[in-house]
Amino acid sequence: MRLRAALPRFTSLLFLLLFPPVFSSKPQWVLQRVPVVLPQQTEARPAPHFLSPARLDVTSPCDPECHKKAPRPSYWDLRRLLAYETLHSNGQLTETAIGIYGYNPNPDTSPAYSSASSGKTERSHVRRKRQIFGHDGRFSIAGQNFLLKYPFSVAVKLSTGCSGTLVGDRHVLTAAHCVHDGKNYVKGAQKLRVGFLKPKQRDTQYSPFYVSSNLTNHVEGGAAPYAAPTNDKMKFQWIRAKRTHVPKGWIKGNANDIGMDYDYALLELKKPHKRRHMNLGVSPSAQRLPGKRVHFSGFDNDRPGQLVYRFCRAGEETSDLLYQHCDAQPGASGSGVYARMWDGRRRRWERKVIGVFSGHQWVERQGASQEFNVAVKITPLKYAQICYWIKGNFLNCREG
Repeated sequence: MRLRAALPRFTSLLFLLLFPPVFSSKPQWVLQRVPVVLPQQTEARPAPHFLSPARLDVTSPCDPECHKKAPRPSYWDLRRLLAYETLHSNGQLTETAIGIYGYNPNPDTSPAYSSASSGKTERSHVRRKRQIFGHDGRFSIAGQNFLLKYPFSVAVKLSTGCSGTLVGDRHVLTAAHCVHDGKNYVKGAQKLRVGFLKPKQRDTQYSPFYVSSNLTNHVEGGAAPYAAPTNDKMKFQWIRAKRTHVPKGWIKGNANDIGMDYDYALLELKKPHKRRHMNLGVSPSAQRLPGKRVHFSGFDNDRPGQLVYRFCRAGEETSDLLYQHCDAQPGASGSGVYARMWDGRRRRWERKVIGVFSGHQWVERQGASQEFNVAVKITPLKYAQICYWIKGNFLNCREG
């Protein structure tokens, strides 16, 4: 009887979550003309060794202030940083030089940095568990009605232990450190596989209403995250990667302390995955994000076999990185960070991938340790590059 009485209220909450009311001040995607990044010359490189296991933690001596003070890359710097390597499934490695056209280096066109006070506010939380800031705000998504439903269905697992996001019919966006340690390709990168979470048997052990109600309440400010039932049996269906693109900016010999600005990679699968993917978007400033929030789902190591969703307020940002205290554990690295805003041209709400979750960063400064969770923002140049990798032409990549 109580369940029947609660259904109308739950239905209203779920409707508001999925179809929020249209206000004149609703946050909107702002389409902008992006530069063109085109390949120019491709040369063969010595085959990698694939010796070291993938490290799921990111370390850097450069904190937000360090990144903000770094000199803005010149046009020629950007051409060097956005050049890329392509690892083929047969072990062949190539390096491709690129050209940049229509790029405006004017600093005023770059996203504005948020004030330092926002970062201080985020750091005021008490961290009680490694990579968990205060109360653990993560919750697991359970049940095939939700795991196989957009946007959760775009999250995939890499055989090296990371996560990724479907951004094309056969393309997966992930973090560069999931396949390359900055010096060489990691063990398993040549035979890289991408796993799609699927139910092993029909979900008959729990109520879909309970899952939906808990999800709605949590997003609307409820206290308790949902934990998947222990008898929920899932499995992965795997597809091999055909090619892996990694920007040269990730290679430490090129980027040094700011290498994490380029901690992203794109995988091309050997066959289409036949799932709905999420479109790319140029990352807006944190101030323009709805509620200043970012969202992402991945496969955290401490919850094996479960897809874990989280959202949190964005903190400090540079032109290439977004700092936040979203609760996460190793394994979530490579997840696509997304936002949901109104698309005025298509007259609908749309989620777009605006960054790649790089992971937890430790910074030692003057004997003290600072910790952040860091996402690599999709800038106009990175959008142009990744979009070209996906579509194979620049004509469909001019607006981001």
